[in-house]
Amino acid sequence: MDLKGKKIAVLVDQLYQEMEVWYPYYRFQEAGAEVHCVGATKGETFKSKLGYPVTADLAYDEVSPDDYDGVVCPGGFSPDYIRRHPKANQFIADINRQGKLVCAICHGLWCCVSADVLRGRRVTSFFAIKDDVVNAGGLWEDSEVVVDGNLVSSRKPADLPAFMKACIAVVAGQK
Repeated sequence: MDLKGKKIAVLVDQLYQEMEVWYPYYRFQEAGAEVHCVGATKGETFKSKLGYPVTADLAYDEVSPDDYDGVVCPGGFSPDYIRRHPKANQFIADINRQGKLVCAICHGLWCCVSADVLRGRRVTSFFAIKDDVVNAGGLWEDSEVVVDGNLVSSRKPADLPAFMKACIAVVAGQK
């Protein structure tokens, strides 16, 4: 599917899960989308759980949901840091309100909990945050990938192929 002309934000912070940032980053690029890593501070470099670096292209206060077609919330421990930023939570909420792709894998759904976009929606995540997801109103299930409108979620790195296939299909189907 051709995503030429589409823009995707990948949220980044310290202790991210390597595959859950880089696999979506490169798959969206391969599909033709422009991809930006967005963090608390432009130019800041964050290390993954294994020490692999990613640098924020832009800061939360520099991005507008009007300019993006989707947002990726990766897992690892980074969601616990990302969701501490009100502007990150608002960005996710606004992307969702516009009906654009909001996707989260593993612990990434924590970002969606804080952005309050889960009420009454079918989702999955790493099993350890199931209680948080359910308490935020999400209808949790143990599936490789769950698509509920513009919201795509998966459980773990092994789910990335199905996750990305669903994410790309959602963005390609957006008007």
